[in-house]
Amino acid sequence: MSETIDLARKLLQIDSVTPEDKGCQSLITDYLEPLGFKSESMPFEEVTNLWSRKGTESPVLVFAGHTDVVPTGPVESWEYPPFSAHIDGDMLYSRGAADMKSSIACFMVAAKQFVTDYPKHQGSIGFLITSDEEGPAINGTVKVIETLESRNEKFEYCIVGEPSSSNKLLDSIKNGRRGSLSGKLTIKGIQGHIAYPDLAENPIHSFAPALEQLTNVTWDHGNEYFPPTSFQISNINGGTGATNVIPGALEVLFNFRFSTEHTPESLQESVHAILDHHELDYELEWNLSGLPFITPANGELIDAVEQASETVLGYKPELSTGGGTSDGRFIATTGAQTIEVGPINATIHKVNECVSVSDLEKLTQVYYQILVNILTK
Repeated sequence: MSETIDLARKLLQIDSVTPEDKGCQSLITDYLEPLGFKSESMPFEEVTNLWSRKGTESPVLVFAGHTDVVPTGPVESWEYPPFSAHIDGDMLYSRGAADMKSSIACFMVAAKQFVTDYPKHQGSIGFLITSDEEGPAINGTVKVIETLESRNEKFEYCIVGEPSSSNKLLDSIKNGRRGSLSGKLTIKGIQGHIAYPDLAENPIHSFAPALEQLTNVTWDHGNEYFPPTSFQISNINGGTGATNVIPGALEVLFNFRFSTEHTPESLQESVHAILDHHELDYELEWNLSGLPFITPANGELIDAVEQASETVLGYKPELSTGGGTSDGRFIATTGAQTIEVGPINATIHKVNECVSVSDLEKLTQVYYQILVNILTK
């Protein structure tokens, strides 16, 4: 068994369901410190974070990832126990196999190979690892970034090991992500008997015209990096459960995934304008979980990744900004070129999550080649 697969299995056999780390970061630290990395634990509340760096000079290339995983779901539905890290043929089965402990193992081995081959390399290598990516993400990467910024510790490049590939390894990488803005809307009405609507005010009926307008707005047309901004309602709740009662309030949960064509403020203003136009009595709470970010296609990091992919795999990846949010949103605010490069995402968060063993060997070599391309110029 290769060193990459051995490390991946050791990490995957730890049942670190978010926000638990349960020793994953200690394992990473013990591996890196003999290579010359200086590691610093940064706990915040219940979250464990690791900042580890080798070198003091620029440029700094950081690998970012998370050791927490989502819950397994029904264990009896798994073909193999979800924390057994079982290998069947070319597939490694485990919760976190694709998202994203295996990527951490790949980068650890790539870093070891690189510092062994290039002991006098330029710049620095860093690891930024959290146990709070799958959860609220308020005491993880964002807090580490705040700490590093407060002491003026900067880095130029960051690879987030999220599973960026779709059908084959590195057919795509994420050079940006859309922003995410959520709203909790309460439409106020007057509860009453359903047989006497003149004595009540039905908030569902009141909201219906505004709902139609909100769902038919073309918010923007996107741009060269992003698809159009989308508006989606995830929940609508109203009523007492009885069939003869007009509800006194309606609660609506919705979300924008927005491009750089909008700011949170511009979206908020548009929504309020529509609700006010329909003369609704309402309350609206907003939650911004991430701003959109983009790493330009002509930057040094994307060039290095494309060259590494072509060297190892024989082709260049496509650039994409689709999908959900990642911790890249916190890192990109520093000005660092930030991209996501990782394995196939087809089974993430699913029962029988798995990743190709041979893909992990290739991904290790891609990460190694990126280090060569950035730190040996």
